[in-house]
Amino acid sequence: MNILARNRSFFFVYLSAFILVSIGMLTYSKTELMQWVNAHHAPSADVFFRNVTYLGDGAFAVIVTVALAFCSFRFALMGAASFLLSTAIVRILKQLVFAGSLRPLKYFEHSDWQYRVIEGLDIHSYNSFPSGHSTTAFAIFCLLALLDERKSRGWFWALMAIITAYSRVYLFQHFVEDVYVGSIIGTVSSVVVFLLLSRYWDQHPKTWHSRRIRFRRS
Repeated sequence: MNILARNRSFFFVYLSAFILVSIGMLTYSKTELMQWVNAHHAPSADVFFRNVTYLGDGAFAVIVTVALAFCSFRFALMGAASFLLSTAIVRILKQLVFAGSLRPLKYFEHSDWQYRVIEGLDIHSYNSFPSGHSTTAFAIFCLLALLDERKSRGWFWALMAIITAYSRVYLFQHFVEDVYVGSIIGTVSSVVVFLLLSRYWDQHPKTWHSRRIRFRRS
């Protein structure tokens, strides 16, 4: 519980959104939720979400991990471990447990509903559950919140993760349930990695723990 108290800014925002979405999923069907999101759009939102969705890419996770190495090798290893763990869980679920799960474009292919998609956007058809981008976004931003010394800034990291996850539904790439579960996987992965590695390294301190990448002056 200590980790929740110390990072209450992050978890308050995340849990508030989590509860709100939970109520929505209990009240409305996946189709109704998809229709609501799809109906609320704007040209500026199209541009915004089309770009912000890249914050859930594996490439962005690698960039963040490398950036963490300039702060501490310990932080960088946490970033790599969190990303690899969450990605492995998603891959197992996508390929073995929920293989072939339909994405919105394929799910509504023969529906009478006139849905809207952004012109020129590459939209996938299968392996919808869970959302990999949402998982990665929550894994990254949750870990950054845990590592950030300014705990009051946790709300910002939570908001970034939520916006990235929402972009996947807005862009017609995933259902709400896909990003909902992805957020759980990403958050839990980072919390587990942070707690286990912190405890292990505190008990087995090494000289490299405080080292980081430094630029040499010429």
